[in-house]
Amino acid sequence: MSKTATRDDRTRDQESSPAASQPVPPPKLRRRPALLAAALLAICLGALLAAWAWTATTTTQEVLVARQTIERGAVIQADDLARVRVSADPALKPVSASQFDEVVGQRAAYDVAAGAMLTPDSFTPDVVPSGNNSIVGVALSPAQAPGLGLTTGDRVRVVLTPAQGEELPTGGPQFSEATVAGVHVSEETGELIVDLLVPHADAAVLAARAATGNVSLVLDSRER
Repeated sequence: MSKTATRDDRTRDQESSPAASQPVPPPKLRRRPALLAAALLAICLGALLAAWAWTATTTTQEVLVARQTIERGAVIQADDLARVRVSADPALKPVSASQFDEVVGQRAAYDVAAGAMLTPDSFTPDVVPSGNNSIVGVALSPAQAPGLGLTTGDRVRVVLTPAQGEELPTGGPQFSEATVAGVHVSEETGELIVDLLVPHADAAVLAARAATGNVSLVLDSRER
């Protein structure tokens, strides 16, 4: 009986072995639409971020700024300037960093605060004031100055106004023509201090008129 049992076992092994050697079909992959949508969204966001970064870098420009405060009339040194990349409004007309060598050696046309961008009006090859001109400072209240902000190079008239109780002079008021050389606000009085460039011969008259406080400033032109 043992031989018969052994033979039966071998027969069973031979019969079952072909079925065991047959390849098992791979499992079917189930598609997940949510994962596909998430992957596509990530790809689109990555492309948008890359496009934004490229646009941001291509719309910026390298400009010159004051590394430290440069006082009016001082010769601009290389250590006074720094190159920075900013997204500046073209209307501001910033000086390109490529003009670094041209700016060094020029004189500051007015006080340039540390960190401020340089513009073409920030510097000049000439000494201010030159030998034939003088600078006269005029202190003005808001009622005596134009509402528009004054900038260096503006051409103005300083008009003599009657004192309180006086009548307007016949023949029109007296005035002095000048060019704005600098503007700042007094920390003590809050008044607007306008430095005016005038011919040397007119400086004494303008200074005397400004000392009375009975003057008004008229903006005539901003053409350079």
